[in-house]
Amino acid sequence: MAMLHAKSLLGEHGWQKNVRLSVENGKIANLETGVSPAPDDECHAVIVPSMPNLHSHAFQRAMAGLAEMRSTGSDSFWSWRTNMYHFALSMTPDDVEAVASQLYMEMLEAGFSRVGEFHYLHHDRDGTPFANIGEMADRVASAAASTGIDLTLLPVFYAHAGFGGTAPSEGQRRFINSVEQFEKLIAACNATAQNHDGMIVGVAPHSLRAATPDELARVTKMVGSNPIHIHIAEQLLEVNDCINWSGQRPVEWLLDHADLSNQWCLVHATHMTEDETIRMARAGAIAGLCPITEGNLGDGTFPAETFLANGGLFGIGSDSNVQISIPSELRQLEYSQRLHHNSRNAIANVSSSTGRTIFDHALKGGARALATDYGIAAGKTANFVSLDTSEASYLSGDHILDAWIFAETIKVDDVWVRGRKVVTQGRHIARGQIAPKFQQTMKNLLAK
Repeated sequence: MAMLHAKSLLGEHGWQKNVRLSVENGKIANLETGVSPAPDDECHAVIVPSMPNLHSHAFQRAMAGLAEMRSTGSDSFWSWRTNMYHFALSMTPDDVEAVASQLYMEMLEAGFSRVGEFHYLHHDRDGTPFANIGEMADRVASAAASTGIDLTLLPVFYAHAGFGGTAPSEGQRRFINSVEQFEKLIAACNATAQNHDGMIVGVAPHSLRAATPDELARVTKMVGSNPIHIHIAEQLLEVNDCINWSGQRPVEWLLDHADLSNQWCLVHATHMTEDETIRMARAGAIAGLCPITEGNLGDGTFPAETFLANGGLFGIGSDSNVQISIPSELRQLEYSQRLHHNSRNAIANVSSSTGRTIFDHALKGGARALATDYGIAAGKTANFVSLDTSEASYLSGDHILDAWIFAETIKVDDVWVRGRKVVTQGRHIARGQIAPKFQQTMKNLLAK
């Protein structure tokens, strides 16, 4: 049993002072408040819950910083996607594992403790399935296990290049499965999960353009009550193409043809009407927001004010993994609303801390989207973060979160996942082994 003491701790019912917590078998066994540390306690100034990262494409970490050159024409999501396909087609299973390990290490150092891996790089470089159809998924699971991050694996069903069952392009050959192949992939992923503590297997129909209505209905039934994630309404071209195909906008179509609930996470959902936004919120579907990527790709601004006013839940993800940062994701979200509404403190309620408001929302919505518990309380999974407040020791309560998110004068110090400390003083315990392998992998990829 490990014993820790925090001068301040953000628990289920708010900030608590002088807290001792005991950790046993990956769970928080007990919390005592208003007590002094025992001689052998590990002492920290501030402890807060760790954050779920609900949307990641691990292999795209290899592109970080390599897609910022303007082409001869106008750049867009679609020109960026061409570059992404180049990397996707060149990576071996060893490459994917090395890149995913680097990424998951960085996520842990940032204060994330579980990742929702929206995994669609399934086959060999020529598009042929591996002898083990779950080979690439196994490499992702291995990267998660070796770094210590919890994993909600979301195998992606991808069958078409466009709405109405358009044949896939050559650049998509590593993603494509029939429904029958995909069912075998889900079975392989479930078998892998049996050997990884805390691993959850959901499903991710890539988008409405990548799956026909019949395929969507079939694949979403393959995981029981586990998470269902889908890209939706990220780009205006996608919205227009969906209208041309069905007469409806993407979120509108999904609301009318799928049984949306809090089992679903709609990733991006950027371009919605007010009616779609209200209906999505009331259906309980989680908004999977990736503010840094959405800004990087020029996607647009999520209608957060209307969504939250109608009881909607959101979580955050790092998507293309161009930057891994909890404060930056949350700050970008809030600033996008300030720019859109020409106001300050756009998401917070009256007399509430903006940092605390968006942190709490992302914590709750992200956990729901990844089918995990959250928060610091007896019986909960021992996933939490200590913060280095040495540069702002004068702060207390919600001002700590405000300073972390908006000023970044506060940093992540230590991180625990299932009671195991995997980050110490901001550095992952295996960084010395993981980072050099990633560096060599990147050199090899760029030489191809």
